[in-house]
Amino acid sequence: MHSSKTLFITAVSSGFGNALAQEALAAGHRVIGTVRSEAALQAFEQLSADRAHGVLLDVTDFERIDGVVATAEAAHGPVDVLVNNAGYGHEGVFEESPLEEMRRQFDVNVFGAVAVTKAFLPYFRQRRAGHILNITSMGGTITMPGIAYYCGSKFALEGISDTLSKELRPFNIFVTAVGPGSFRTDWAGRSMQRTPRSIADYDASFDPIRKAREEKSGKQQGDPQKAAQAMLQVIASPTPPAHLLLGSDALSLVRDKLRHAVSEIDQWESLTRSTDG
Repeated sequence: MHSSKTLFITAVSSGFGNALAQEALAAGHRVIGTVRSEAALQAFEQLSADRAHGVLLDVTDFERIDGVVATAEAAHGPVDVLVNNAGYGHEGVFEESPLEEMRRQFDVNVFGAVAVTKAFLPYFRQRRAGHILNITSMGGTITMPGIAYYCGSKFALEGISDTLSKELRPFNIFVTAVGPGSFRTDWAGRSMQRTPRSIADYDASFDPIRKAREEKSGKQQGDPQKAAQAMLQVIASPTPPAHLLLGSDALSLVRDKLRHAVSEIDQWESLTRSTDG
């Protein structure tokens, strides 16, 4: 039996959070999972009588987070791994999407993850141990039309994760940004917030993209259970990566993006160098 760990996972009711909680429990770990309803809490705790502990928390309820984390540490800790999984996708043409929808997207995907991380850091630093997994997306490295706010939030979380991994290395705390490609979760279905169309100019370019995304929902290549198993391997590693892509679609899209970025840098190199002193 490998060493069992205590994981704190945000949003364990569906998607990657649910898959990871189930795999972690099956592997003998203890899981503290955040949910947003009493019914979801009971459903989660039924997964294991003694090792599944539900916590009622919306990650945008920032005033409550420190207290929730302190209580979890006292009751079920010490927590070894924090998994910032809570998040959703906003889809909409940039010009059509109100600022309020961007603010909400960042509140959940960025500020929520940051606030929960901040609450755990004093414990991790004191113990000189800990691992933080931030569930980002291939959309934290590549972009696609119609998900500007989502990609913006995931780019932000990737940048924060990478910086944090450098700040926390002296304390033996690891940070891994996990970037999944397309998986059979609710991301493009139930949990996606879609802004209604309003500007006809975008019909030709965007409507087929929205339609394809809706039709593909539930049929994606990625298996959330296999993603969860991959995350457990990262958690077990003594030297986890700062970034991990999941899925061959993420792999090829990100590789293409990096190749293109390098060739564009090369193409404009002389102009870039021309600004030196």
